[in-house]
Amino acid sequence: MRFLSHARGGSAFLLPLAVATLSFSSAWAGPETGTPEHERADTSYSPVVITEEFEVRMERMKREKRAIMERQMKLLSERYDLSDKPVRGVTMTRGKPVQGGVRVKLPRGVTWEQLSEMTPEEIKEKDVFPRGFMPLPHPNHPEGGMVFPQHHIDEIKKQEGRDLTRFDLDFDLPEHLLPEFPPAIFLVQRPDLGDVSQGEVVTIRNFHRLFNGLLNPKQLEGLRLLVTPFPQQQFNATDDRRSEEAHQGVTCFDCHVNGHTNSATHLAGDARPQEVRHRIETPTLRGVNVQRLFGSQRALKTVEDFTEFEQRGAYFDADIVTAAKKGVNVLERGGQVHHMAEFQAFLDFPPAPKLGWDGKLDPAKATEQELRGQEIFFGKGKCGTCHLPPYYTDNQMHDLQTGRFFEPRMINGHWAVADGKIKTFPLRGIKESPTYLHDGRLITLDDAVEFFNLVLGTDLNAQEKKDLVAFLYTL
Repeated sequence: MRFLSHARGGSAFLLPLAVATLSFSSAWAGPETGTPEHERADTSYSPVVITEEFEVRMERMKREKRAIMERQMKLLSERYDLSDKPVRGVTMTRGKPVQGGVRVKLPRGVTWEQLSEMTPEEIKEKDVFPRGFMPLPHPNHPEGGMVFPQHHIDEIKKQEGRDLTRFDLDFDLPEHLLPEFPPAIFLVQRPDLGDVSQGEVVTIRNFHRLFNGLLNPKQLEGLRLLVTPFPQQQFNATDDRRSEEAHQGVTCFDCHVNGHTNSATHLAGDARPQEVRHRIETPTLRGVNVQRLFGSQRALKTVEDFTEFEQRGAYFDADIVTAAKKGVNVLERGGQVHHMAEFQAFLDFPPAPKLGWDGKLDPAKATEQELRGQEIFFGKGKCGTCHLPPYYTDNQMHDLQTGRFFEPRMINGHWAVADGKIKTFPLRGIKESPTYLHDGRLITLDDAVEFFNLVLGTDLNAQEKKDLVAFLYTL
């Protein structure tokens, strides 16, 4: 498990995030409705021959965009408090404030204490599982595909002239809830250098200037490939794309910016039909050298496997037929894949000055609250069962059995069911990687604590939850 903007720009619309008063048939109402269970599609393949002219389709999808984004923003505002509420004195490496407080909204008339006293069966029967704890759909789940935050789109267009704007869709979470941009870069073998990003977004335009002399030739070549654009499902040169102009494609670092993350979203390619595919939030690449599983649910065994899979499969919704049509980049395993993996393994977690060599708090540096939080983490909170120091992962997969708490239902085109097995993400540097869980459904670490308190049945009180969050900030 992983502890764990709205549209902006010239073509985007602005939607107030004020929460409307809701009426409840049980405890909830809104766009989340039940439908018969979905088992299989008519075909595993996407259309190859496009019969609708590109200009006609683009104009149609532009017209449909506003209603699609309004639907998604309505869902988010019903689930969450999306306001800007930073935690005093807690920042990411380069100074961006960390957002705090529980943002998931409760059903009317129910408290967190009352929920924690209910059994999973009672929560399911009364339909009071917080909606923000349920799977989060893609901004347009029936369509899917890579969607980038506006600030990343702006920077890549400025540096390279590549426009990552989709004519049919915008990113859905506000910028203040996302990781800092650009993020810092730390190198495993050179902790003495600290952040080597020089405050820049690393691209094909500046990677050599920034890293020549810091990396060996193989790592430098791997980095070059990680910032080189290659065709992708939505960004390519065919008539089946979601960019106005024929496109070079995307880079690995368009999602994993500076080897970290900008929270760009996509759909996992490992299931069909479309409505059962999970939204995925881009995980950080920091610390991949200590991991043994890659992909939130795919359980790929090496970073080389993951690198090759992303280029051949995930870039094209795991559809090998459309990949061939759109220009798949077939990497050479012994050279290119190895070089890319070697650079990724060079990316380190941010410093954690309060932790000792064993990954636990140094009592001489930690506050009393942080020490209490550590005790809860390894004790009553059960967090240490999966998140083992020093990197706070057990390199395994676990099923939280979230299906105990709610009936399956259709949510904005996504058939929401139990999550299944999810890998244990490392918690080192976790305050710099919002939002949380594999699909980003948890906005803050406070939300993550409430989620696991309910799902694991740990019965933490209000002070214990605060202490636990304080500890997580030190990792």
